[in-house]
Amino acid sequence: MAVPIPSRHLFINGEWRESLLKKRIPVINPSTEQIIGDIPAATSEDVEVAVEAAHNAFYRNKGKDWAFTPGAFRAKYLRAIAAKITEKKSVFAKLESIDCGKPYDEAAWDMDDVAGCFEYYADLAEGLDAKQKAPLSLPMDTFKGHVLKEPLGVIALITPWNYPLLMATWKVAPALAAGCTAILKPSELASLTCLELGEVCREVGLPHGVLNILTGLGTEAGAPLASHPRVDKVAFTGSTATGSKIMATAAQMVKPVSMELGGKSPFVVFEDVDLDKAAEWTAFGCFWTNGQICSATSRLIVHESIATAFLDRLVKWCQNIKISDPFEEGCRLGPVVSGGQYEKVMKFISTARSEGATILSGGDRPKHLNKGFFIEPTIITDVNTSMQIWREEVFGPVLCVKTFSTEEEAIELANDTIYGLGAAVMSKDLERCERVSKAFRAGIVWINCSQPCFCQAPWGGIKRSGFGRELGEWGLENYLSVKQVTQYISDEPWGWYQSPSKL
Repeated sequence: MAVPIPSRHLFINGEWRESLLKKRIPVINPSTEQIIGDIPAATSEDVEVAVEAAHNAFYRNKGKDWAFTPGAFRAKYLRAIAAKITEKKSVFAKLESIDCGKPYDEAAWDMDDVAGCFEYYADLAEGLDAKQKAPLSLPMDTFKGHVLKEPLGVIALITPWNYPLLMATWKVAPALAAGCTAILKPSELASLTCLELGEVCREVGLPHGVLNILTGLGTEAGAPLASHPRVDKVAFTGSTATGSKIMATAAQMVKPVSMELGGKSPFVVFEDVDLDKAAEWTAFGCFWTNGQICSATSRLIVHESIATAFLDRLVKWCQNIKISDPFEEGCRLGPVVSGGQYEKVMKFISTARSEGATILSGGDRPKHLNKGFFIEPTIITDVNTSMQIWREEVFGPVLCVKTFSTEEEAIELANDTIYGLGAAVMSKDLERCERVSKAFRAGIVWINCSQPCFCQAPWGGIKRSGFGRELGEWGLENYLSVKQVTQYISDEPWGWYQSPSKL
């Protein structure tokens, strides 16, 4: 499908501005490996301009500071953005598919979630006004106090390529709802829909400087943005390695950060499951988003008594997944995002084989596709817990498998990881599911499913999967500061020191 790629500049202070050094980055369609356009490459000079715009919008915009507008005022813009996204849903979904390889049906679903997220935070923005001046219960009747929730300030939002616009929205919507201003830096591997968000903001008349969008490389744009002294917080989604670097930089300025990082999530399948239901959820949990999802339940831990029958059923489900150009009807697995990612995933598979694991299914390029960064859904067995494939995040359509005999063993295997983002359990015994879900060391648990996500529920992990929570009311709290206000209300003097008038 021919999809026109808009030629955009950087979105700064409500306008499209050419990057100061006029550098551009090619956009490569991962299905064809062809260059289909380009995006601007911001540098530290552009970061300086964007931060200045966000700072002015927050603090001194001629008496119309975004930070001090009523929540209902901000909600009006969030709802207008949601309406525009819905109106342009097809255009956004096509751009996302051609940019990152996501199946078109999935990209369209994501656009519904984007609009829904802006609507949700519009509601919370309106509710924020009523929560101001929440009274404190103080032990002395000579005082009264209340709490104010105020926006943190200028926020750097650094987002990944697997859900380009949705992951950006998870940050942009609550940050703006809270009254913050922001600079969004999406991944250079998939920036098209994030740039189009800038056009939507321009069309709805979002006050200048409230949201600025810089595309470019992490080293040239992301790093100077995260380290800028006038950025009040960094919210990051991406790899654990990059998150660690951002934290180290922020620590030098005692700057708050929130981190949604990598994962190696388990899916525990007990012996009493319906094999077909479990097989479909296992496949969905690992191969959704072309396997490129931080919460992917990519470690299957299956009861030994059903392992052979279950894996036979799972292989059949995987062989039935349509792998094609994302725009073909019924496509359920597209290419990984780039040539570099393709090589990385294939190296994981070859290393697993060299370490003694068995490639039960997949493990190669689909035979009917000789172009594009396509990888078959891959199932790897005969894995031990010291193997790279068991311990490290692949970020591709690769599932590794181990068996267990007891519930205690399953939990031990599930928790034996440096990560703690997601975990899933499947069983008809709901009491067992509840026990296991409490035992999992993870921020997100699915029972009898894997990967469903709702903007009303908190999202985030523990251990090296990061900290802080996005979505729900927790996502709004990410961008708010709590201020205590205490007032002395007695007509009597405080009386701690002797009054000079009595000397």
